[in-house]
Amino acid sequence: MPEVSVGLVQMTCSADKDVNLQKAVDKVREAARKGANIVCLQELFTSLYFCDVEDYDNFKLAELIPGPSTDVLSKVAAEEGVVIIASLFEKRAKGLYHNTTAVIDADGTYLGKYRKMHIPDDPAYYEKFYFTPGDLGYKVWKTRFGTIGVLICWDQWYPEAARITSLMGADILFYPTAIGWATSQDEATNVEQYNAWQTIQRSHAVANGVHVVSVNRVGFEQEGAMKFWGGSFVANPFGSVLFQASHDQEEVVVVPINTDASDRYRTHWPFLRDRRIDSYEPIVKRFID
Repeated sequence: MPEVSVGLVQMTCSADKDVNLQKAVDKVREAARKGANIVCLQELFTSLYFCDVEDYDNFKLAELIPGPSTDVLSKVAAEEGVVIIASLFEKRAKGLYHNTTAVIDADGTYLGKYRKMHIPDDPAYYEKFYFTPGDLGYKVWKTRFGTIGVLICWDQWYPEAARITSLMGADILFYPTAIGWATSQDEATNVEQYNAWQTIQRSHAVANGVHVVSVNRVGFEQEGAMKFWGGSFVANPFGSVLFQASHDQEEVVVVPINTDASDRYRTHWPFLRDRRIDSYEPIVKRFID
């Protein structure tokens, strides 16, 4: 379907998983009432962003995928006739965990999952303590409303991930995200960081000729030390921002897009045609000495 309405759910979270899941369900239904065909939830929406500390108790937040959260969301997807993109903390086996996004089709069918490939380790973002890097490769899914690709947060800084997912046939790239500013940080640094975050993702839209949808959480966490910056947005296949959310408010927004635009942009700006795939072997090296 070339005409697709994408729903973005930008919300705050609490320490109660059940409350967060119900809140997400309510907001998915709100997006559906507004006409959404595909609804994307933010990264790890069932909890606070727990990776600010290395705490073994936080592993108790993990769950099987498919499992309890996808069971609830599958029912909602079928009732509302929407595709749901749900980022969850996956317990794969004893002592083995992933940062994973499940994709549920508009009839409630669980289509599969993507495991986050790039795992950061920065102050207040100690994800390597919790998450094993993804081993499913990059993924696309043919849903009722089009072929979508999903990447997760830190993946958004890597053009290789966007390129591969686009080459696999994704019409839209979705990025569930959890990224914020330290509240001790100056405003100039905040602006620079947000602009870099948005610019790199808009560049993926341009380079690949696809729409990009990035959904971030919002609100103060870590006892007020971190402000998740929201700013969720949709970019068209030439990087123009069709919608951008606020930095401090919960929002449920539906943005209509036309995936047929990719053909026009790719024809007039034939980056895919002119790729020199015979020259790209060095990209698989860590560094070229």
